[in-house]
Formats: sequence, C-alpha cells, structure tokens
Amino acid sequence: MWTCYEPVHAVTYFHPRARAAYEAAGLRGFWRGYFAGRAAPLGPVGPAPVIATFFTFAPHVVTRALPAVWQLATPEEALRARLTGAVQALAELTYELPERHLAEAAELLEVAAEAVGAAPGRVLGAANAALPRGDYPLARLWQAATTLREHRGDGHVAALVAADLDPAEALAWRAATGLAPQPLLRRGWSAQELTQARDRLVARGWLTTTTTTP
Repeated sequence: MWTCYEPVHAVTYFHPRARAAYEAAGLRGFWRGYFAGRAAPLGPVGPAPVIATFFTFAPHVVTRALPAVWQLATPEEALRARLTGAVQALAELTYELPERHLAEAAELLEVAAEAVGAAPGRVLGAANAALPRGDYPLARLWQAATTLREHRGDGHVAALVAADLDPAEALAWRAATGLAPQPLLRRGWSAQELTQARDRLVARGWLTTTTTTP
C-alpha cells in the first residue's frame, strides 16, 4: 500500500510547486514547510506533541521549527499552502490522465479513509480525516491518500512503542534493513547516537554486527 499512496502524499514535501506554495505562505526552507504542513492538522501545537507523534526526529530538530513556524503562518494558512501545492504538483504529474479516472480514484480512497479515520490511537490519521474534503478530484485524492498515509504511520509508532524501541533505535534498525543511512541523519541524530542505538539493538538480539536477526 505504501508504494501506491506514499508517492501521492509525498509531493507535498519534494515537488517544486509544493515547496513554492509553502514559501508563498512565508514558510521558507524545507523544514519549516515540512513541520508546519504536517503538524497543521493538530492546530498551533508546540514541539512536545510533534516529537511524540512524528517519533523518529531528534527533539532539537523539532524545537528549532516549532512553535516558531506559527509566527510565520497559522495552521490554517499552512493547510491551504500544503493543499494548494499538492494539487498543483499532482496536476503537473497527472495532466494526461482523464479527470473521470482521478475522480474515481479519489472516491475509492475516500471510502478507505473514512473507514479508518476515527481509529483509536491514530492521532495524525484522525486529525487529517477530520479536515474538510477538497472541492476538486486532485484535492480529494491527495487528502484521502494523506489520511491513509498518516494512519499507517500511527500504526508504525504504536508497533515501535510496543516493541520498546526508541526513535534512534528504530532508525538504526531500518538502516540495517537496507535504507541508506545518510537520509536518516537528516532527522537530527548524530552518527554517534545512531551507532549507540545500533549497539543497543545488537545487545538485545535485534541485530548482529552486520544485519538483522530472525
């Protein structure tokens, strides 16, 4: 499922049109747009809820962005910017597709999103599910995909907490499964912190010195 709807959602972070929409709202720089856009469904929150719900970011990365971003754009402005940018990005990527196909995809995704939107313990999923539907197929498509994506991420956090893995350990384990470690360092953890997390996983039997264990 991730391979199907993550690319739809992720335009809001990486597509130039989405980045431009954040900048137009006063959110210059990748991380301002990222934290304001992704946290906006929660309202004008401080860093603590975001550290908890986003999970894998080093706290100092979050506190550098929040609550300062709300001085630049309100959550409502951030939500408008992220939806505008996402729709513009998707319009560029799907211009050859018939609108009826996009409308059908949006309707099907909305059915799925409605089915999971109020699931207990899925904070970001529920916050996105509570947002108004967009007026156009691409807006509806993106919002439903985002609700499903955040619902899925909430489930990951629940599983990691149940397994007693801390954020750095979760990233160290994921790196051991094949994800290149360099992007993980962007989440604010130092190389030493990730090495120490890996050592803890080796001690617990989650990793050998070279790979994951059964």
